[in-house]
Amino acid sequence: MGNLNATKWLVAAAVIMFIPLSVEAYIGPGAGLTAIGTFVALVLIIILALVAFVWYPAKRAWKRRKAEKRIDGE
Repeated sequence: MGNLNATKWLVAAAVIMFIPLSVEAYIGPGAGLTAIGTFVALVLIIILALVAFVWYPAKRAWKRRKAEKRIDGE
């Protein structure tokens, strides 16, 4: 039982040793602008997909209703 506790402590100590305390990273202007542009494009694609998902069926229903009114009116 004592050996198991020692193993747990060693594993915990090894994990703690490999956790970084601080991260020092530099993203250059080219990579930064690319990352920002990619994020903006992804957000716009999602918004446009949602708009298209709602707009085109609504537009088709609107045209159908308009055509039905025209037929009923004549």
